Amino acid sequence: MRGVQPPAARPVRIELVQREITHFAGSTARAAYVHVPFCRHRCGYCNFTVVAGRDDLVDRYLEALARELSWLERPRPVDTLFIGGGTPTHLAAAQLERLLATVLEWFPLDPGAEFSIEGNPADVDDERVRILARHGVTRISLGGQSFDARKLAILERDHRPAGVARAVELARERIGSVSLDLIFAAPGETLDVWRADLAAALKLRPDHLSSYGLTYERGTAYWSRRARGQLSPVDEETELAMYAEAIDTLSSAGFEHYEVSNFARAGHRCRHNEVYWNADEYHAAGPGAARYIGGRRETNHKSTTTWLKRVLAGQSPVAECETLSAEDKAREALVLGLRRLEGVDRVAFARRWHRDLDDLVGQSLERLVGLGLIDDSRGRVRLTRKGLFVSDSIWPEFLTC
Repeated sequence: MRGVQPPAARPVRIELVQREITHFAGSTARAAYVHVPFCRHRCGYCNFTVVAGRDDLVDRYLEALARELSWLERPRPVDTLFIGGGTPTHLAAAQLERLLATVLEWFPLDPGAEFSIEGNPADVDDERVRILARHGVTRISLGGQSFDARKLAILERDHRPAGVARAVELARERIGSVSLDLIFAAPGETLDVWRADLAAALKLRPDHLSSYGLTYERGTAYWSRRARGQLSPVDEETELAMYAEAIDTLSSAGFEHYEVSNFARAGHRCRHNEVYWNADEYHAAGPGAARYIGGRRETNHKSTTTWLKRVLAGQSPVAECETLSAEDKAREALVLGLRRLEGVDRVAFARRWHRDLDDLVGQSLERLVGLGLIDDSRGRVRLTRKGLFVSDSIWPEFLTC
């Protein structure tokens, strides 16, 4: 499952690593994310930091990652560790071993820690699963996306429906928690196709499901093809019906709908992503990776080759940074907290952020309650079911004064 991306930091020019490591000294972060940018190919809808067909860079990447992590100066024990991408499982077995050993050297797992990794069904085999288990991976998130062959082709995925089931079964043998990503509202998709996807996913008995509506992001191949009229998005009414179908079907099957796009069986929430939604601190490394330490948000350069050159030359890979004001921290915490179905406790929020919700966003909150998008009762603010369907349009209300 993809990690939640924080609001973008403001661009700045930073040259020397020595200017960037001092703020780690007093860090209380107990979570870490490591980005692996390599994929077999780039899907048309993907806007993540990815390089395809550049396996010649993997060894240099591993060298640079070890160097960037060394700037932490000492190992940072964590309660949650997430290796995402890209496709971490795309690495050859020996390279995967090296990756895991390097990451664990700098982010050792405390007892009971959650260790997640993303995997592509086409890459998951017995050897890789054994390597993951041997290094303590407790959770794998598989990018299945669909069980419909035509839909997978439209999404430009490199696996077939049977490959998803095989990957789930292999992972289940040695890894304690298995999650599946599913995409709905692909071009030409019908509600019946989506219902069949949900049914096929449930037959595999995953522990966690992430369900995302397809988006067309500027800079992707899908964005260009849509602009040329080569792709037609699913109409809004059908897309909303698909989201409702996911909520109702997965809830009826015993999954807890605990975040806008995420569903889990008891005890299988993604603890790492809950760090983001709780507005806690986290370390990060790799191209495009974003960290949040001491109220300061930093994002590494999104070009893998630029990140490599900077790190191996002893220069900072940071491309953007921003130090958040007390009010900005509170506003972001509110938005992140509202992604969770349990919402935000008014008293706890005021105690932690020293801001009363009414003073911070009172007028917007009152208006959204009136529209039936927010429930504000019993000391807690949360999205209504109606609000869930338009949540992306709600966040700007709270992020700006």
